[in-house]
Amino acid sequence: MTPQSLYARLGGEPVLQEFVEQLYTFMQCLPEVQPIRNLHAKDLSHTQERLFLFLSGMLGGPSLYMDAFGPPRMRRRHQHLSIGNSERDQWLLCAEKAAKKLPISTLLQTELMQALSDMANHLRNQEISSTEQNVSFGCPAH
Repeated sequence: MTPQSLYARLGGEPVLQEFVEQLYTFMQCLPEVQPIRNLHAKDLSHTQERLFLFLSGMLGGPSLYMDAFGPPRMRRRHQHLSIGNSERDQWLLCAEKAAKKLPISTLLQTELMQALSDMANHLRNQEISSTEQNVSFGCPAH
């Protein structure tokens, strides 16, 4: 028997749509994430839609982003932005708060945040000192 994807276990499209909406709501209202909010366009609807499409495939659901735009190449698509640990942590803070608002178990929240942490770590394009490391959900930095 094939295990269900994280996308399916989360509740599919409606829950993922809610997650993305909540993430960008937090990005709009949390003062501590204004630096990363300022990296985005004033109107977040385009960004919100693209993140939903991307996460759908990343989490094992329909490959909506790939079908619409081809291979995601997320690191290349974000190369024009300066993304270091601070930017990663700000985005993950919004994601963590959004995940906690979903009607899912703590275990699924943790799984979702681990997948998002892995992706966010991959998107960093700034030098990391030898004392810095990848941060995973649940570490003291969060």
